[in-house]
Amino acid sequence: MANELLAALLHLNLAAAAAVLVVLALRGPTRRYFGAGFAYRLWAAVPVAALTALFPPPAARWIALPGSPKTLVVQAAEALEHAPAGTILLLWMLGALLAASLIAVRQRRFLALARRGLAGPAVAGVVVPRIVMPADAAQRYTPEERSIIRAHERAHIDRKDHRTNGWIALAQCLSWFNPLVHLGAREARIDQELACDATVLARLPGQRRLYAETLLKTQLACEAAPLGCHWVGTREHPLEVRIKTLALPAASERRRDIGLGVLAAALALSAYAVWAVQPPGPAMGAGAWSRAAVAVVHMQINPPTGR
Repeated sequence: MANELLAALLHLNLAAAAAVLVVLALRGPTRRYFGAGFAYRLWAAVPVAALTALFPPPAARWIALPGSPKTLVVQAAEALEHAPAGTILLLWMLGALLAASLIAVRQRRFLALARRGLAGPAVAGVVVPRIVMPADAAQRYTPEERSIIRAHERAHIDRKDHRTNGWIALAQCLSWFNPLVHLGAREARIDQELACDATVLARLPGQRRLYAETLLKTQLACEAAPLGCHWVGTREHPLEVRIKTLALPAASERRRDIGLGVLAAALALSAYAVWAVQPPGPAMGAGAWSRAAVAVVHMQINPPTGR
């Protein structure tokens, strides 16, 4: 049982890592051609691929003869059968608990800053979200700018982004040893902010200039909310990324329709690819007679030597 759990954990993380690499490669062109919302939706391929890795593997269509070469995936699966699964799973659980504790500490630190008026704008909370604004918001922003900020944070709540970030944090805890999962979580939250910007501007098409000016005035807090919606840094200045994305023209209806088809195809292909590369299960209909047939063929190929 422990070996099966370890194999499922490994397959799940390999599938998630591969999906993260694919999304990282596609998100830029997708954002430019179909819009920020479609680039953010591409991240659905990661949980789809990970969950597909838990499906039963395809049945073998033939029986491998003794001594025949094995694929790398099959070799890795067989190696897991002899691994100290109990010890590895214990270490995994301890790491998951440590990762959850670190997130809890960061969340408490953010909430402490919010109570002092030193955090925000942001949405804090997973089950019961609330908008956090800095104490000097009335002095820092005009009424129109505060309206834009509230529209952005309410869009997060309407889109249930706070709950999505809760699932992302859970995935980071369960896959604490997988660097690609952490990289994907960080980039997915960046795309989430860009998608939220696009949502607000679709509702307020004439406010693009005011929206950009408000972003330029925003002083980002040094502490982000791990359980909530808050902009996180990038290699470029975060405001640069958002301003560049705001400058992109809105996708036409035709492009959006094409984008829906591309998104559906990407999710389907990611699921099928993960399922297809799994080590095959027992051959269909393989029973005692098939094992006996293999033994006979093996004896014919390698006859016993007489003395």
